[in-house]
Amino acid sequence: MQATWYFLLALMLVTYAVLDGFDFGAGIVHLFVAKTDEERRHVLAAIGPVWDGNEVWLIASGGVLVFSFPRAYAAAFSGLYLPLMMVLWLLVLRGLSIEFRSKLEHPLWRAGMDAVFTFASSVMAIVLGVALGNVLRGVPLDDSGYFQSDLFTDFDPRGPHFGAIDLYTALVGLFAFVTLAAHGATFLVWKTTGEVRDRSARLARPLWIVAVVLAVFVTVATALTHADHLAHLGARPWLWPLPLVALAAAFFCRHALARGDEGHAFLASSAFVASLLVATAGTLFPTILRSTVAPDFTLDAYNASSPRATLALGLFVWVPAITLAVGYFGYLYRSFHGKVQRGDHHY
Repeated sequence: MQATWYFLLALMLVTYAVLDGFDFGAGIVHLFVAKTDEERRHVLAAIGPVWDGNEVWLIASGGVLVFSFPRAYAAAFSGLYLPLMMVLWLLVLRGLSIEFRSKLEHPLWRAGMDAVFTFASSVMAIVLGVALGNVLRGVPLDDSGYFQSDLFTDFDPRGPHFGAIDLYTALVGLFAFVTLAAHGATFLVWKTTGEVRDRSARLARPLWIVAVVLAVFVTVATALTHADHLAHLGARPWLWPLPLVALAAAFFCRHALARGDEGHAFLASSAFVASLLVATAGTLFPTILRSTVAPDFTLDAYNASSPRATLALGLFVWVPAITLAVGYFGYLYRSFHGKVQRGDHHY
């Protein structure tokens, strides 16, 4: 039962990364692919119907974490309090920049909101990557089941007093930033027209090359600092195809963009993000928070979970709830399928 909830939580987080990831990516490239006020409204119209709904997956994932693995939730949310507050404020800033941009027609106001949108989206992508890097690297959990982590110290991932940001987690953050930028640019190719679409296509193709190169760097850095992760990957044959799927998806996406096959390019982009995250979850299992103090202090799916009876009962709530959510998102994306036309916006 614990393994079931571990992978259900992972599935929800992967869904969030794929869906809200293109929103963040659109924000990252916003100022580079849209030059005029009308073009920037065009970008916002592409994500407008879905960006706030996509955040539901993050909220739902947090609820599932509280329910299924309360000890891990308590440790993570107390030890990483400052980064989590950053996430909260970045989400607020992003929402304000989207919804308030068109409240005033003054060019300075709109330019400021555009800058906030790009800033919040960019930093949010990096922070999410750094958070994943902390999960991969481990945190200083002690026998109390809690930890305290500075934002940064000496940047040495193998040092005795590392912070939330070190060279390793910063590399993962950079990888997340570039990957989501490529994902968002690919989404804009699929959903927009004219110069915005063309600039997005020109930007996405080199970004995918950089994303693949950074993926290799992250893999090598993980092997050098945390070889046990690759040992887990080698011991689980069902994970072996996933890195190859990610590599093939990135190159297929790039070639599909060159051919103008926009829908398949976005599917390949989503496959790249999803396959790498599924491989990461499969490699980590059953670990949730790895202790760098002593292996015995590590929180995993078995020692951090709710009672089995509670987990079993929770499935009777999760299944109908997720069915409704999937049905709603299917209807939402179906209702707004196709390209957003110039002038077809409310932002």
